[in-house]
Amino acid sequence: MQAPKERVFSRYQVFVIAVLSLLQFTVILDFMVLNPLGEILITKMNITTQQFGLVVSAYAFSAGISGILAAGFADKFDRKKMLMVFYSGFTIGTFLCALAPNYHFLLAARIFTGLFGGVISAIGMAIVVDLFLPQVRGRVMGFMQMAFALSQILGMPVGWELANRFSWHAPFWVIGVMAAILGGAILLYMKPITEHLSARTERNPVEHLVHTVSNRKYTLAFCTTILLATGGYMLMPFGSTFSRHNMGLSPQDITWLYVATGAVSLVVSPIIGKLSDKVGRINVFYAATLLTCIMVLIFTRLHITPLYLAIIINGLMFAGVLGRIIPVQASLASIPSLQDRGAFMSINASIQQISGGFASVIAGLIVYKTSSGFLLNYDILGIVIVGAFIITLVMMNRLNKQITNNAANAAVEKKKEDVVPA
Repeated sequence: MQAPKERVFSRYQVFVIAVLSLLQFTVILDFMVLNPLGEILITKMNITTQQFGLVVSAYAFSAGISGILAAGFADKFDRKKMLMVFYSGFTIGTFLCALAPNYHFLLAARIFTGLFGGVISAIGMAIVVDLFLPQVRGRVMGFMQMAFALSQILGMPVGWELANRFSWHAPFWVIGVMAAILGGAILLYMKPITEHLSARTERNPVEHLVHTVSNRKYTLAFCTTILLATGGYMLMPFGSTFSRHNMGLSPQDITWLYVATGAVSLVVSPIIGKLSDKVGRINVFYAATLLTCIMVLIFTRLHITPLYLAIIINGLMFAGVLGRIIPVQASLASIPSLQDRGAFMSINASIQQISGGFASVIAGLIVYKTSSGFLLNYDILGIVIVGAFIITLVMMNRLNKQITNNAANAAVEKKKEDVVPA
C-alpha cells in the first residue's frame, strides 16, 4: 500500500495563505478599482488626467511615507497586532472614500487610506517569511498574487458595473464591508506571530530604521524595487480611458476584458510560483520581462481593436507582469536577516509606493486627453516603461548573484557550526 502523500502546507498554513491572499485582494482592489473608475471620475468630477494621476499617486506617496515611519517599529511587536492596527485604518479610509462628495475630499481620503494600506503588504510578506520555508515561498507568493487576478476577474468588472449602474461610490462601500469582515476573521483566528521578537535588537526605532536603510546588503534590492514599480503605475491608471476611446471598446466590452484578463492571471499565478521554485526565479523573470516588453509596445500602439484581440493582448501582458512580480517577491524575501525582516519589508514597500507615485505623476504629464476622450502619447509612455524594464533586468541579474552568494556563504557557516570538535 502506497504511503499517503506528505502535505506541503499544514491546515493552519493554508488558512494563513487564504487570509493573506484575501487581505491582499482588498488592498489591491482598493487601489486597482481606480483604474476602471478613471473614465467615470474624470467625466463626473470634470477633472484633468493630471488631477486623476494625483488621486492615484496621493495614495502611493502617503503609503510610502507611512511605511518608512513604521519601519522602525515593524520588528518590535507581534505581527498580528501590527496587521490589525493598519488594516483597521485601511478599512476606515475605504469607507471615507465611499463617502467622498467631491474631488478634494476623495483626494484627502486616498491619502488617509494610503497611510494605513501601504504597510499591510509589507507585514503580510514578513508573515510569509516567518511561517514558510524558502523552498515553498515561490508557491505561496503565487497564491498571494492570485489576489491580483481576483481583483480583475471579480473586483474590477464588478466595480465597473456598480459604478455604471449606481455611482462611483458603490465599489468603495463593497470593499469596506469586505475588509471589515476579513478583519474580524484575522482578529479571531490568526495566532500571534512573535518568533522575530527573540532576535529583536536593542536599537530604538529610529536607529533600527537608519541601520536597515544604510545596510549595504539591502541597497541593490531597494534600487531594483524603484524601477520594478514603474510599469504598472504608469500604464494602468489610464487603461480604461485608453480602452474606451483609443481601442473603441464599449463599457460592456471593458467589463469582459477585465474578466478575461483576470481569468488568465488566476490560472497563470500558481503556475509561475511553481516554476519559480523549480526552474529558478531569475529564469522566469528573464522570460517574463521579454514577454512584457513586447506586449507593452503592442498594447500602447493599439487603435480600434476587436474584443477578442484585446483579450489576447491583455492576457499575455498581465501574464508577463505576474511573471516578473512573483519571482522578485520571492527573491526579496530571502535577503533580510530575521531581526531586520519587518523593517526591510516596510521600507521596500514604501520605496515601491513612492516610486510608483512619481511614476503616476510622470505618466499624467506624458499622456494627454483630447476633448473627444482620445489619449495622446500613450505610445511614448510604452517606450518609457520598456526602458525601465530593461534596466530592471540588469539590476535583477546582479541581485540574483548577491542572493546566490549569500546562500552559499550561509551554507558554509552552517557546516562549520555543525562540525563537532574531536
